[in-house]
Amino acid sequence: MSQPTPANPPPRKRSPVPALLGIAAIVAAIAGAFAWVGGWFGERLTPQRMTDTIEAGKPHPGYRRAHTKGVCVAGTFAPSAQAPGLSKARVFTQASTPILGRLSIGGGDPHGADAQARVRSVALLLKTDDGQEWRMAMNSFPFFVVATPEAFQAQNIASAPDPATGKPDPARMAAFLEQYPEAKKFLAWAKSAPWSNSWANTQFNGVNSFWFTDAQGQRRAVRWSLRPQAPFEALSEAQRKQSDADFLSEEFDARLAKTGPVKWDLVVTEAKDGDPIDDPSQPWPQDRPQVVAGTVSFTATSPQATGGCRDINYDPTVVPDGIEPSKDPILAARSAVYSVSFNRRQHEIGAGQAPEATGAAKGEAK
Repeated sequence: MSQPTPANPPPRKRSPVPALLGIAAIVAAIAGAFAWVGGWFGERLTPQRMTDTIEAGKPHPGYRRAHTKGVCVAGTFAPSAQAPGLSKARVFTQASTPILGRLSIGGGDPHGADAQARVRSVALLLKTDDGQEWRMAMNSFPFFVVATPEAFQAQNIASAPDPATGKPDPARMAAFLEQYPEAKKFLAWAKSAPWSNSWANTQFNGVNSFWFTDAQGQRRAVRWSLRPQAPFEALSEAQRKQSDADFLSEEFDARLAKTGPVKWDLVVTEAKDGDPIDDPSQPWPQDRPQVVAGTVSFTATSPQATGGCRDINYDPTVVPDGIEPSKDPILAARSAVYSVSFNRRQHEIGAGQAPEATGAAKGEAK
Protein backbone atom coordinates (compact mmCIF):
# COMPACT_ATOMS: atom_id res chain seq x y z
CA MET A 1 0.00 0.00 0.00
CA SER A 2 1.42 3.36 -0.93
CA GLN A 3 2.27 5.97 1.66
CA PRO A 4 -0.34 8.73 2.17
CA THR A 5 0.61 11.96 0.44
CA PRO A 6 0.15 15.07 2.61
CA ALA A 7 -1.38 18.16 1.12
CA ASN A 8 1.11 20.73 -0.17
CA PRO A 9 2.14 23.04 2.67
CA PRO A 10 1.31 26.73 2.39
CA PRO A 11 4.09 29.07 1.21
CA ARG A 12 6.88 29.65 3.70
CA LYS A 13 6.60 32.83 5.74
CA ARG A 14 9.72 34.92 6.06
CA SER A 15 9.20 35.91 9.69
CA PRO A 16 9.74 33.23 12.39
CA VAL A 17 6.91 32.15 14.67
CA PRO A 18 8.64 31.08 17.89
CA ALA A 19 5.44 30.15 19.70
CA LEU A 20 4.41 27.80 16.94
CA LEU A 21 7.81 26.17 16.91
CA GLY A 22 7.47 25.74 20.65
CA ILE A 23 4.30 23.72 20.35
CA ALA A 24 5.88 21.67 17.58
CA ALA A 25 8.75 20.68 19.84
CA ILE A 26 6.53 19.92 22.81
CA VAL A 27 3.98 17.86 20.96
CA ALA A 28 6.66 16.04 19.00
CA ALA A 29 7.92 14.76 22.34
CA ILE A 30 4.68 12.84 22.83
CA ALA A 31 4.00 12.08 19.18
CA GLY A 32 5.12 8.48 19.52
CA ALA A 33 2.31 7.66 21.89
CA PHE A 34 -0.51 7.91 19.33
CA ALA A 35 -1.65 6.36 16.05
CA TRP A 36 -4.89 5.30 14.42
CA VAL A 37 -6.02 2.57 12.09
CA GLY A 38 -8.66 4.70 10.39
CA GLY A 39 -8.26 6.92 7.35
CA TRP A 40 -6.25 10.11 7.04
CA PHE A 41 -6.55 12.28 3.97
CA GLY A 42 -8.64 9.67 2.19
CA GLU A 43 -6.09 6.85 2.48
CA ARG A 44 -5.76 4.12 5.06
CA LEU A 45 -2.85 4.55 7.45
CA THR A 46 -1.80 1.55 9.49
CA PRO A 47 -0.17 1.57 12.93
CA GLN A 48 2.96 0.17 11.27
CA ARG A 49 3.19 3.21 9.04
CA MET A 50 2.61 5.57 11.93
CA THR A 51 5.39 3.90 13.87
CA ASP A 52 7.67 4.31 10.86
CA THR A 53 6.87 8.02 10.90
CA ILE A 54 7.61 8.24 14.60
CA GLU A 55 10.98 6.60 14.10
CA ALA A 56 11.80 9.04 11.27
CA GLY A 57 14.45 6.65 10.01
CA LYS A 58 16.34 6.89 13.31
CA PRO A 59 15.09 4.14 15.64
CA HIS A 60 16.93 3.29 18.84
CA PRO A 61 16.92 -0.53 18.84
CA GLY A 62 15.69 -2.08 22.05
CA TYR A 63 14.05 1.12 23.27
CA ARG A 64 10.46 2.26 23.29
CA ARG A 65 9.59 4.54 20.42
CA ALA A 66 8.11 7.24 22.64
CA HIS A 67 8.98 8.44 26.13
CA THR A 68 12.16 6.54 25.45
CA LYS A 69 14.07 7.51 28.58
CA GLY A 70 12.85 6.38 31.98
CA VAL A 71 13.21 4.00 34.91
CA CYS A 72 11.23 1.06 36.23
CA VAL A 73 9.48 1.48 39.57
CA ALA A 74 7.93 -0.98 41.98
CA GLY A 75 5.30 -0.34 44.61
CA THR A 76 1.73 -0.93 45.72
CA PHE A 77 -1.79 0.45 45.46
CA ALA A 78 -4.04 0.59 48.52
CA PRO A 79 -7.71 1.50 47.95
CA SER A 80 -9.60 4.00 50.06
CA ALA A 81 -12.84 3.23 51.90
CA GLN A 82 -14.71 5.14 49.17
CA ALA A 83 -13.21 3.22 46.25
CA PRO A 84 -15.63 0.23 46.20
CA GLY A 85 -18.52 2.65 45.72
CA LEU A 86 -16.98 3.83 42.44
CA SER A 87 -16.41 0.51 40.70
CA LYS A 88 -16.69 -3.21 41.34
CA ALA A 89 -13.10 -3.66 40.08
CA ARG A 90 -11.20 -6.08 42.31
CA VAL A 91 -8.36 -3.56 42.71
CA PHE A 92 -10.76 -1.46 44.82
CA THR A 93 -11.67 -4.27 47.22
CA GLN A 94 -8.46 -6.16 47.95
CA ALA A 95 -6.25 -4.65 50.63
CA SER A 96 -3.19 -4.05 48.45
CA THR A 97 -2.19 -4.60 44.83
CA PRO A 98 1.42 -4.75 43.57
CA ILE A 99 2.55 -2.26 40.93
CA LEU A 100 5.12 -2.58 38.18
CA GLY A 101 5.49 0.88 36.71
CA ARG A 102 7.66 3.27 34.83
CA LEU A 103 8.58 6.94 35.22
CA SER A 104 9.75 8.69 32.07
CA ILE A 105 10.19 11.90 30.14
CA GLY A 106 8.82 12.89 26.75
CA GLY A 107 10.83 12.44 23.59
CA GLY A 108 12.47 9.66 21.62
CA ASP A 109 16.10 10.09 22.72
CA PRO A 110 17.30 7.47 25.24
CA HIS A 111 20.06 9.87 26.29
CA GLY A 112 17.98 13.05 26.38
CA ALA A 113 18.47 15.61 29.13
CA ASP A 114 15.78 15.39 31.83
CA ALA A 115 15.70 19.15 32.32
CA GLN A 116 14.79 19.78 28.68
CA ALA A 117 11.74 17.50 28.65
CA ARG A 118 8.53 19.50 29.08
CA VAL A 119 6.37 16.38 29.38
CA ARG A 120 6.79 13.81 32.15
CA SER A 121 4.92 10.55 32.37
CA VAL A 122 4.08 7.55 34.48
CA ALA A 123 2.80 4.13 33.46
CA LEU A 124 1.35 1.54 35.85
CA LEU A 125 0.47 -2.13 35.79
CA LEU A 126 -1.70 -3.33 38.67
CA LYS A 127 -2.40 -7.08 38.82
CA THR A 128 -4.94 -8.32 41.35
CA ASP A 129 -5.02 -11.62 43.19
CA ASP A 130 -7.49 -13.08 40.66
CA GLY A 131 -5.20 -12.28 37.72
CA GLN A 132 -7.01 -9.21 36.38
CA GLU A 133 -4.87 -6.32 35.14
CA TRP A 134 -5.27 -2.56 35.06
CA ARG A 135 -2.77 -0.70 32.91
CA MET A 136 -2.55 3.08 32.96
CA ALA A 137 -0.52 5.72 31.14
CA MET A 138 -0.61 9.29 32.44
CA ASN A 139 1.18 12.51 31.60
CA SER A 140 1.94 15.85 33.23
CA PHE A 141 -0.23 17.84 30.81
CA PRO A 142 -3.87 18.34 31.92
CA PHE A 143 -5.45 17.73 28.50
CA PHE A 144 -4.38 16.49 25.10
CA VAL A 145 -3.36 18.76 22.26
CA VAL A 146 -6.17 17.82 19.85
CA ALA A 147 -9.38 15.80 19.82
CA THR A 148 -8.87 13.22 17.08
CA PRO A 149 -6.19 11.04 15.53
CA GLU A 150 -6.71 12.86 12.22
CA ALA A 151 -5.83 16.14 13.89
CA PHE A 152 -2.81 14.60 15.57
CA GLN A 153 -1.57 13.27 12.26
CA ALA A 154 -1.92 16.76 10.82
CA GLN A 155 0.20 18.05 13.69
CA ASN A 156 2.86 15.41 13.04
CA ILE A 157 3.08 16.50 9.42
CA ALA A 158 3.17 20.18 10.34
CA SER A 159 5.93 19.70 12.93
CA ALA A 160 8.20 17.57 10.73
CA PRO A 161 11.60 19.28 10.38
CA ASP A 162 12.23 21.16 7.15
CA PRO A 163 15.23 19.47 5.44
CA ALA A 164 16.67 22.90 4.67
CA THR A 165 16.66 24.15 8.27
CA GLY A 166 16.28 21.09 10.48
CA LYS A 167 13.39 22.87 12.22
CA PRO A 168 9.61 22.87 11.75
CA ASP A 169 8.28 25.26 9.14
CA PRO A 170 6.44 28.13 10.92
CA ALA A 171 4.00 28.43 8.00
CA ARG A 172 2.99 24.79 8.33
CA MET A 173 2.46 25.18 12.05
CA ALA A 174 0.41 28.32 11.50
CA ALA A 175 -1.79 26.45 9.04
CA PHE A 176 -2.18 23.59 11.50
CA LEU A 177 -3.34 25.90 14.30
CA GLU A 178 -5.74 27.63 11.96
CA GLN A 179 -7.33 24.30 11.11
CA TYR A 180 -7.23 22.93 14.68
CA PRO A 181 -7.54 25.94 17.01
CA GLU A 182 -8.14 23.70 20.04
CA ALA A 183 -4.37 23.08 20.03
CA LYS A 184 -3.83 26.66 21.18
CA LYS A 185 -4.91 25.67 24.72
CA PHE A 186 -2.08 23.18 24.88
CA LEU A 187 0.38 25.82 23.68
CA ALA A 188 -0.80 28.17 26.41
CA TRP A 189 -0.34 25.46 29.04
CA ALA A 190 3.14 24.57 27.79
CA LYS A 191 4.26 28.20 27.91
CA SER A 192 2.77 29.14 31.27
CA ALA A 193 2.61 26.11 33.57
CA PRO A 194 5.56 25.80 35.98
CA TRP A 195 7.93 22.86 35.69
CA SER A 196 8.24 20.60 38.72
CA ASN A 197 11.70 19.76 40.04
CA SER A 198 10.92 16.08 40.71
CA TRP A 199 8.82 13.21 39.47
CA ALA A 200 7.70 12.92 43.09
CA ASN A 201 5.85 16.25 43.12
CA THR A 202 4.44 16.02 39.59
CA GLN A 203 0.72 15.51 39.05
CA PHE A 204 0.08 12.92 36.35
CA ASN A 205 -3.23 13.08 34.49
CA GLY A 206 -5.20 10.51 32.57
CA VAL A 207 -6.67 12.76 29.90
CA ASN A 208 -8.85 10.01 28.40
CA SER A 209 -12.23 9.06 29.85
CA PHE A 210 -13.36 5.65 31.06
CA TRP A 211 -16.55 4.15 32.44
CA PHE A 212 -16.77 2.73 35.95
CA THR A 213 -19.51 0.24 36.84
CA ASP A 214 -20.29 -0.38 40.50
CA ALA A 215 -21.71 -3.50 42.17
CA GLN A 216 -25.26 -2.26 41.61
CA GLY A 217 -24.68 -1.83 37.88
CA GLN A 218 -24.54 1.97 37.91
CA ARG A 219 -22.18 3.43 35.30
CA ARG A 220 -20.33 6.71 35.58
CA ALA A 221 -17.88 8.41 33.23
CA VAL A 222 -14.58 9.25 34.93
CA ARG A 223 -11.08 10.52 34.45
CA TRP A 224 -8.30 10.01 36.97
CA SER A 225 -5.08 11.64 38.11
CA LEU A 226 -2.20 10.88 40.42
CA ARG A 227 -1.98 13.82 42.84
CA PRO A 228 1.42 13.92 44.59
CA GLN A 229 1.57 13.94 48.36
CA ALA A 230 4.94 15.72 48.11
CA PRO A 231 4.55 19.52 47.92
CA PHE A 232 5.12 21.08 44.52
CA GLU A 233 8.48 22.77 43.95
CA ALA A 234 9.18 24.61 40.71
CA LEU A 235 12.23 24.09 38.53
CA SER A 236 13.49 27.46 37.38
CA GLU A 237 14.90 28.18 33.94
CA ALA A 238 18.33 28.64 35.48
CA GLN A 239 18.09 25.25 37.18
CA ARG A 240 17.02 23.63 33.92
CA LYS A 241 20.20 24.90 32.30
CA GLN A 242 22.41 23.67 35.14
CA SER A 243 20.79 20.33 35.98
CA ASP A 244 22.51 17.02 35.33
CA ALA A 245 21.17 15.07 32.34
CA ASP A 246 19.75 12.38 34.67
CA PHE A 247 18.67 14.64 37.52
CA LEU A 248 15.11 13.28 37.74
CA SER A 249 16.16 9.68 38.34
CA GLU A 250 19.02 10.72 40.60
CA GLU A 251 16.75 12.94 42.69
CA PHE A 252 14.07 10.25 42.92
CA ASP A 253 16.55 7.61 44.12
CA ALA A 254 17.96 10.02 46.70
CA ARG A 255 14.45 10.83 47.91
CA LEU A 256 13.58 7.13 48.31
CA ALA A 257 16.79 6.52 50.25
CA LYS A 258 16.18 9.47 52.55
CA THR A 259 12.43 9.46 53.19
CA GLY A 260 11.14 6.07 52.03
CA PRO A 261 8.12 5.47 49.77
CA VAL A 262 6.98 8.24 47.43
CA LYS A 263 3.18 8.52 47.32
CA TRP A 264 0.38 9.88 45.18
CA ASP A 265 -3.39 9.91 45.74
CA LEU A 266 -5.40 8.33 42.94
CA VAL A 267 -8.09 10.97 42.39
CA VAL A 268 -11.15 9.98 40.32
CA THR A 269 -13.19 12.80 38.76
CA GLU A 270 -16.80 12.12 37.75
CA ALA A 271 -18.37 13.71 34.68
CA LYS A 272 -21.71 15.47 34.67
CA ASP A 273 -24.24 15.57 31.85
CA GLY A 274 -22.88 17.49 28.90
CA ASP A 275 -19.20 17.02 29.72
CA PRO A 276 -17.07 15.96 26.72
CA ILE A 277 -16.52 12.27 27.44
CA ASP A 278 -14.81 11.34 24.18
CA ASP A 279 -12.71 14.46 23.61
CA PRO A 280 -9.38 14.41 25.49
CA SER A 281 -8.53 17.96 24.39
CA GLN A 282 -11.35 19.39 26.53
CA PRO A 283 -10.84 19.60 30.30
CA TRP A 284 -13.82 19.14 32.58
CA PRO A 285 -14.92 22.00 34.86
CA GLN A 286 -13.04 22.27 38.14
CA ASP A 287 -16.21 21.79 40.22
CA ARG A 288 -16.78 18.18 39.14
CA PRO A 289 -17.03 15.64 42.00
CA GLN A 290 -13.71 14.09 42.99
CA VAL A 291 -13.04 11.00 45.09
CA VAL A 292 -9.69 9.84 46.43
CA ALA A 293 -9.82 6.19 45.39
CA GLY A 294 -6.57 5.12 47.04
CA THR A 295 -2.84 5.63 47.36
CA VAL A 296 -0.05 4.69 44.95
CA SER A 297 3.30 4.13 46.68
CA PHE A 298 6.62 3.65 44.90
CA THR A 299 9.29 1.94 46.98
CA ALA A 300 12.13 1.11 44.57
CA THR A 301 13.55 1.81 41.10
CA SER A 302 15.56 -0.27 38.66
CA PRO A 303 17.08 0.30 35.20
CA GLN A 304 14.54 -0.14 32.46
CA ALA A 305 16.84 -2.44 30.51
CA THR A 306 16.80 -5.06 33.27
CA GLY A 307 13.84 -4.08 35.45
CA GLY A 308 10.35 -5.48 35.60
CA CYS A 309 8.88 -2.81 33.30
CA ARG A 310 11.03 -3.70 30.31
CA ASP A 311 8.70 -6.27 28.77
CA ILE A 312 5.40 -4.56 29.61
CA ASN A 313 3.21 -2.85 27.04
CA TYR A 314 1.37 -0.19 29.05
CA ASP A 315 -1.70 -0.29 26.82
CA PRO A 316 -4.29 1.88 28.62
CA THR A 317 -7.19 -0.10 27.17
CA VAL A 318 -6.24 -3.14 29.30
CA VAL A 319 -8.67 -2.78 32.20
CA PRO A 320 -10.34 -5.10 34.73
CA ASP A 321 -14.00 -5.99 35.11
CA GLY A 322 -15.77 -2.87 36.37
CA ILE A 323 -13.80 -0.49 34.14
CA GLU A 324 -14.19 0.02 30.40
CA PRO A 325 -12.72 2.47 27.88
CA SER A 326 -14.83 5.29 26.49
CA LYS A 327 -15.25 5.82 22.76
CA ASP A 328 -12.45 8.39 22.75
CA PRO A 329 -10.65 7.59 19.46
CA ILE A 330 -7.28 8.50 20.97
CA LEU A 331 -7.55 5.45 23.24
CA ALA A 332 -7.88 3.10 20.27
CA ALA A 333 -5.04 4.99 18.61
CA ARG A 334 -2.72 4.54 21.56
CA SER A 335 -3.49 0.83 21.80
CA ALA A 336 -2.70 0.30 18.11
CA VAL A 337 0.67 2.00 18.02
CA TYR A 338 1.75 0.68 21.43
CA SER A 339 1.34 -2.83 20.06
CA VAL A 340 3.48 -2.17 17.00
CA SER A 341 6.16 -0.43 19.02
CA PHE A 342 6.21 -3.19 21.61
CA ASN A 343 6.56 -5.94 19.02
CA ARG A 344 9.41 -4.19 17.27
CA ARG A 345 11.21 -3.57 20.52
CA GLN A 346 10.83 -7.16 21.68
CA HIS A 347 12.20 -8.41 18.37
CA GLU A 348 15.21 -6.14 18.75
CA ILE A 349 15.81 -7.27 22.32
CA GLY A 350 15.56 -10.90 21.21
CA ALA A 351 18.12 -10.18 18.50
CA GLY A 352 20.58 -8.90 21.10
CA GLN A 353 19.93 -5.21 20.54
CA ALA A 354 18.76 -4.46 24.08
CA PRO A 355 19.80 -1.09 25.55
CA GLU A 356 22.59 -0.98 28.06
CA ALA A 357 21.59 -0.40 31.67
CA THR A 358 24.22 2.25 32.26
CA GLY A 359 24.38 6.00 32.58
CA ALA A 360 21.75 7.96 30.68
CA ALA A 361 20.46 4.76 29.05
CA LYS A 362 18.27 4.01 32.06
CA GLY A 363 15.05 4.88 30.28
CA GLU A 364 12.07 3.81 28.21
CA ALA A 365 8.36 4.60 28.51
CA LYS A 366 4.81 3.71 27.81
